[in-house]
Amino acid sequence: MIRAVLFDLDDTLFDHTTAARSAVVRWALERGVSGEEEALSTRWRTVSDRHYRRYQARELTYEEQGRERVREFLAQHVDDAEADEAFNAYRTHYRTDWRAFADARPAIERLHEDGVVVGVLTNGAREQQALKIERVGLADLRMPLFASSDFPAGKPDPRPFLVACGTLGLPPEQVTMVGDSVPIDVEGALAAGLAAVLLDRFDAHPDHDGDRVRSLDDLLI
Repeated sequence: MIRAVLFDLDDTLFDHTTAARSAVVRWALERGVSGEEEALSTRWRTVSDRHYRRYQARELTYEEQGRERVREFLAQHVDDAEADEAFNAYRTHYRTDWRAFADARPAIERLHEDGVVVGVLTNGAREQQALKIERVGLADLRMPLFASSDFPAGKPDPRPFLVACGTLGLPPEQVTMVGDSVPIDVEGALAAGLAAVLLDRFDAHPDHDGDRVRSLDDLLI
């Protein structure tokens, strides 16, 4: 019997992709970087994913991954202070477009009504992820937040999953992880002994052989 659900945050409850796309286009223009919007967005996501994985593996600090993203995207070797300033400018743009997905609150409320405990397990820095939850209007739902910055490594390392389950007072087999990443959310959860549901909003994984939904409206626990 499933007694708790852990949601990923970025691109599960919170529309990270849209916010990042619009932010990098404006930021690149300020920095004199030219290109088509889609190309800029794709390039930034590729660069960001690479260095953010290094942060989750604790090869870099959070500050260092931001600097490396800036240097690679701009193709400039700037010093740490300049890189920090540039990354903070990007984050300012990013924060102007924060939105929750329309199906996020109804899904959480529905689970609460059914007596299911709901938490958030995110690969992010606690301060920023907590701010997202507050700014997009989900903080009143009082979901415990488990952020990868609190652990020796982020998902798919089993420790974040197991600590979250332990904090909720439940064995892993009574907890389901819901997220948009097959290797990070789904495979990580299954390896730690949890159940898992893939949220595939854009039909990127039609052949996924596990539990899969296109919308949180379709989530059944």
